[in-house]
Amino acid sequence: MKYLVTGGAGYVGSVVAAHLLEAGHTVTVLDDLSTGFRAGVPRGADFVEGRIQDAGRRLDSSYDGVLHFAACSQVGESVVDPEKYWRNNVGGTIELLAAMREAGVRRLVFSSTAATYGEPAGTPITEDDPAAPTNPYGATKLAVDHMIGSECRAHGLAAASLRYFNVAGAYAARDGVTYGERHDPESHLIPLVLQVAQGRREAISVFGDDYPTPDGTCVRDYIHVADLAEAHLLALDAAPAGEHLICNLGNGNGFSVREVVETVRKVTGHPVPEIVAERRGGDPAVLVASAERAKRVLGWRPSRTDLAGIVQDAWDFARRTADGPARGTEPGTQGTGQG
Repeated sequence: MKYLVTGGAGYVGSVVAAHLLEAGHTVTVLDDLSTGFRAGVPRGADFVEGRIQDAGRRLDSSYDGVLHFAACSQVGESVVDPEKYWRNNVGGTIELLAAMREAGVRRLVFSSTAATYGEPAGTPITEDDPAAPTNPYGATKLAVDHMIGSECRAHGLAAASLRYFNVAGAYAARDGVTYGERHDPESHLIPLVLQVAQGRREAISVFGDDYPTPDGTCVRDYIHVADLAEAHLLALDAAPAGEHLICNLGNGNGFSVREVVETVRKVTGHPVPEIVAERRGGDPAVLVASAERAKRVLGWRPSRTDLAGIVQDAWDFARRTADGPARGTEPGTQGTGQG
């Protein structure tokens, strides 16, 4: 089978592309490298440097489907520059869907996010809970979910939207390359804490230690990026023509900010200074996924659910790429890491 992977030079896209190649598929990666890395394109994939809007020049009837990861994804930036997010995430996907329709490519897996839920009333969060995003990033992802549903009903697209919770870890592929997380700027908790362990940041800021949780800090659901990638391959054949499947992807367990920090200390053997700061607006105390639908419909089971193992994979990758984009020495942020 032949697939186009938009945003395939980024963190999740590169790991999914590697899994596709290992499964024997033919892969074309389309990425403008604005946030991705050329080194993140797996060996064996055809690489095209370009935007989502350029997909029409690549797609033809020889493709069996598209896996769509290309998006602006910084929550804070989306608040101060919302037009960028609507233009790229929504406008770009409109053009991608048109290109797929024109080429007769009728299968799509979309990288959605738990940010579509906003501040849920309770946990674990199911796909039937209200979607009420609290920032433009989540709003644009939800808009694309709605757009895809309309495309399925009107034009027979078979599609799955996978709503990620906190993705972490790294993947050692069969091509001898390890693919991991190196956003610039970084906003996710585990790589930020690892930067403190490396001496690249002075401390990690913990925003609030008075939440109604066992240790007072926020609790989040962490999923290993390789488990996430496996769900994408299963999702390619999950939805019949004309239907739009939405699934949460998480491990169903939560770890607090303090648990993550302490696990990094144990795994790395390095001190990690903390700075306790005021709570941030919009940070729910607990965000944990119910992934029962993905288990039932996709036949998916996350297997890398141990926090120490996830941190160890991320630490090994961080040491390999220690000379990569630095983030300065200012205190880090705890980050929700929602997709």
